[in-house]
Amino acid sequence: MAKMKMMLGSVLVSSLVFLGTVGICVAQTDGQKNSIEEKIGLNDHVLPHPRQLRWQQREYTAFVHFTVNTFTGREWGEGTESPSIFNPSELDVKQWVRVFKEAGMKMVILTAKHHDGFCLWPSRYTEHSVKNSPWKNGQGDLVGELSKACREAGLEFGIYISPWDRHEPSYGKSSEYNAFYMGQLTELLTQYGPLGEVWFDGAPGQDSPLRKKQVYDFVMYRSLVRRLQPDACMFADDGPDCRWVGNESGYAGETCWSMLNRSEFGPGQADTKKLNAGQVDGADWVPAECDVSIRPGWFYHAAEDDKVKTLEQLLDIYFGSVGRNGLMLLNVPPDQRGLIHETDTQRLLAFRGLLDRIFADDLAAGASVKASAVRKAMAVYQPSHVVDGDIETIWTTDDGVVSADLEITLPQEKSFNVIMLQEYIKQGQRIASFEVDAWTDGQWKRIASGTTIGYKRLLRMSPVSTQRLRLRILDATDCPILCRIGLFSAPTVQGNTILD
Repeated sequence: MAKMKMMLGSVLVSSLVFLGTVGICVAQTDGQKNSIEEKIGLNDHVLPHPRQLRWQQREYTAFVHFTVNTFTGREWGEGTESPSIFNPSELDVKQWVRVFKEAGMKMVILTAKHHDGFCLWPSRYTEHSVKNSPWKNGQGDLVGELSKACREAGLEFGIYISPWDRHEPSYGKSSEYNAFYMGQLTELLTQYGPLGEVWFDGAPGQDSPLRKKQVYDFVMYRSLVRRLQPDACMFADDGPDCRWVGNESGYAGETCWSMLNRSEFGPGQADTKKLNAGQVDGADWVPAECDVSIRPGWFYHAAEDDKVKTLEQLLDIYFGSVGRNGLMLLNVPPDQRGLIHETDTQRLLAFRGLLDRIFADDLAAGASVKASAVRKAMAVYQPSHVVDGDIETIWTTDDGVVSADLEITLPQEKSFNVIMLQEYIKQGQRIASFEVDAWTDGQWKRIASGTTIGYKRLLRMSPVSTQRLRLRILDATDCPILCRIGLFSAPTVQGNTILD
């Protein structure tokens, strides 16, 4: 496995400043938390910014597609729709937020403006907005209502603002439209409090005639976000903070690096295979966001009420996104009433209950752990840290040691079918290949294998009963650093039925 390239100078400097400022919190010794600021390993690694760490730790967030399309039955509006059709009869954003919070989602991202150009806030820059709709007699501000509801409920709030605008006459006149877009972006960045994420869609593609030769000034857009909302992560095909996973089905690659060479990509310029897998030698930290809708479409259509994803499908997507070093962004579109439909609500809450059941009891807790290699500062890097449930305590090896075994002995024989592995990504992503063995019938038998781990890797298998487990790290780009190994028992799920 090739060693990771050295970081670009600016990335290295900012990362070292971050490490020097917050330190690396590791094991408790003599009742006090040590703060280790040393660089672990021989190589310079691309590291996440604190806002990217917060983003990754959300794991599971809500996407809300809602606009005139909800009332026309379309997925992409033409931009010619009359604002008069936007008239939800029972709109209640507090109901949305209540459902999302009970479902365990940590943030809500709203399509403040989709491709049709209709604005869910009373923008000063266009008449194509809620101010000319019958909803609340033109006095409503959906962005404002939802941002307030999220803050009150303790959820973060994000906005999607499509660069493509099929209504705005200046679209296709690059500099004129860019000024228009910057005006609308400024409104969203300054009027609705702190934002957790700003979502830039790549549609239509770079070479699509629908783009009308419009050249987007993403350098200017992103500079504005950094200045006005420095804690917000920005999403696009190339990031800069989080990237598109390369599909809209919610699955990251079996191999999924958080690194990417951003210079090879751009909004609307997507190499889906590379986006899905990331790049081991990537110069930039750009983890994958896995977007998917709970329904076949992104907007609500009554004909899809019986096509809401099943518990089985949602669980599979969770393991294929969060469980492969990504973030699960699940779209849940409100209906024409302006409510999260009853079927979607029931499914979300049942899914939350299923996740809680699976991960409530870590069977590795209380286990003893020994390692084939341990970094010399034993009190700080001891193997037992991987089963203490604290992702701020770590095990690692000496510099230059890129393969090692961890053997876990449980207090008694346990049966499990899910393994959780987590790297300490504050020091970068390193592990490139691993296998897991169980001691059965007097010998070690391989029960799982994989390539990357990253923030979190979840492995599913047929039930295994054992008292001894062995993780073999076969290859890494530098000495591996693990913060958690967990074992869990998941029930069998078929469709919407939990069988055991």
